[in-house]
Amino acid sequence: MFSKLIGMVSADMAIDLGTANTLVYVRGQGIVLNEPSVVAITVVQGRRRVLEVGEEASKMIGRTPGNIMAIRPLREGVIADFEVAQEMIRHFIRKVHNRRNFVSPQMIISVPSGSTPVERRAIQEAAESAGARRVALIEEPMAAALGAGLPVTEPTGSMVVDIGGGTTEVAVVSLGGIVSKRSVRVGGDKLDEAIVTYIRRNYNLLIGDATAERIKKAIGAACMPEEGEGLQMEIKGRDLLNGVPKAIIITERQIAQALSEPVGAIIEAVKSVLEYTDPELAADIVDRGIVMTGGSSLLSRLDYVIGNATGLAVTVADSPLDCVAMGAGQALNDMHRLRSMLMTV
Repeated sequence: MFSKLIGMVSADMAIDLGTANTLVYVRGQGIVLNEPSVVAITVVQGRRRVLEVGEEASKMIGRTPGNIMAIRPLREGVIADFEVAQEMIRHFIRKVHNRRNFVSPQMIISVPSGSTPVERRAIQEAAESAGARRVALIEEPMAAALGAGLPVTEPTGSMVVDIGGGTTEVAVVSLGGIVSKRSVRVGGDKLDEAIVTYIRRNYNLLIGDATAERIKKAIGAACMPEEGEGLQMEIKGRDLLNGVPKAIIITERQIAQALSEPVGAIIEAVKSVLEYTDPELAADIVDRGIVMTGGSSLLSRLDYVIGNATGLAVTVADSPLDCVAMGAGQALNDMHRLRSMLMTV
């Protein structure tokens, strides 16, 4: 029996199963994987077969022939395609272990605070089907607050705004629990969609999601520049009037205008949570301010816009993209002390 166990390893892990990217934290090693949540599949004799997962699959988005599809199995933070999500999780488990034989790991997976019991069950079952021995869930804002270094177990209020690819999670945490929260299905994807819609409506130019994301990162902003048009960028797409490729120049001011609606939804979510926060906790937040996490928190001047709308100090966490995975990893490493933060379905 002992000889069979040689070479078999159990690496318990925490997973930030995000709409845009999946991060995997392994006990004792830290974050060992950060790849796009994308799976490329082909259909052979009526059955779907996985071709690529993660980085390689992401390169295929918008560039596949008719027999290949690049699928993002999560939408707005929850599983939209169970079978493909299961394959993606299984692939990442194997990649982390880097070997064929392994003992089924224990997992902690982050979920949006606004997800339904059915959606949470789907995530848990997908992980179990992919080979997990036991699965616990942690709400994303709690994991983000842990990962950002906020004193979540102390009797003091801390406010976190986690803006990911599919959702924005706003929460006030104290004494190891979430006191008030709001989850809105607005994140990086909705920002990209707003840019695509604006350019199509104003220029009759069709661009892909990947181009929209490049625009957002290069010249995207949460508010207009103080003077002039701001940064400029050449973009290419398909002219909808005559069907041929075309290039245009767009500006930072135009993209800020395009993003005004989703940015406004994020601000309203923050103000809504503050409105229902107890006075003593609100006083703590005045002292501590708001901490932003998640990849979309890096949108230029978003911290300024939220601070201006709330009158509070707003800071972006160090390594905001890693906070949820690091927080889930802390819960994995210290399960006895932080057990109250975990959920099972």
